[in-house]
Amino acid sequence: MSEDVPALLTRIAEALERLAPPPKARADFSIARLYRYETASAAFIAAPDYGLALDLLVGVERQKGRFVENLARFARGVPANHALLWGSRGAGKSSLAKAAFMAVGADHPELRMIELDRDDVAGLPGLFELLRGRPERFVVLCDDLSFEEGAAAAKSLKSALEGGVAGPPDNVLFVATSNRRHLMPRGHDESRGLIAVSEDAEEEVSVSDRFGLWIGFPPMDQDAYLAAVNIYAERFALGTPDLDRRALQWAQLRGGRSGRVAWQFIRDLAGEQGVGLPL
Repeated sequence: MSEDVPALLTRIAEALERLAPPPKARADFSIARLYRYETASAAFIAAPDYGLALDLLVGVERQKGRFVENLARFARGVPANHALLWGSRGAGKSSLAKAAFMAVGADHPELRMIELDRDDVAGLPGLFELLRGRPERFVVLCDDLSFEEGAAAAKSLKSALEGGVAGPPDNVLFVATSNRRHLMPRGHDESRGLIAVSEDAEEEVSVSDRFGLWIGFPPMDQDAYLAAVNIYAERFALGTPDLDRRALQWAQLRGGRSGRVAWQFIRDLAGEQGVGLPL
């Protein structure tokens, strides 16, 4: 005798429930100020506070002032622009974004930062929708952003910043750091034809145009590099009579001068002297 209809329907419903993905839990943003977003699971992983103080970033005073001003506007709920921090490697772009967030967030407890891996930019529109309408205000940071695959890989970023028919969330500010102002490789495959190359170039410019604020970081000269080293050394009481000479030798071995190189030298010196540092 065949199975009765109500029992069959119950079995079908139970099978469909097992196949359906579990409902996504509502994120808890009360346990930390910094989070890392995993697109595969739509999970927000809490991270410890960033320990480098904003005043320790030297040689970038103009960039610091402009970024902090924009971030403070966003925190107050007044118009602010998505920001692209671009320029030479090791100039302090990512450090500035995080340190400024910690400084501004001290006066705005509703401010949160979410870090998104550059390989997960395709999930940016979905992330924005998860954050839309929440009481917190979010800075979404994508570090070292670039689109090696060319113009097509940037469409999700453009879609998120434009926001479609709903518009971008007013409680989200997107910040990207990159070594390239236009986020894409400079070379083009000319075998694709002049029209395709021209379209790719136009696409490159249109991506960076979505950022209302561009902040450039030029290479650090020797005076600025030594100033950074001396400020760090004074702050952490790292005395040595040949500080400048050793710092220049360190930079020569590293093949260049930058805020990152200065901090790495200070870390080495602190380890030598047994002094603790915030990061």
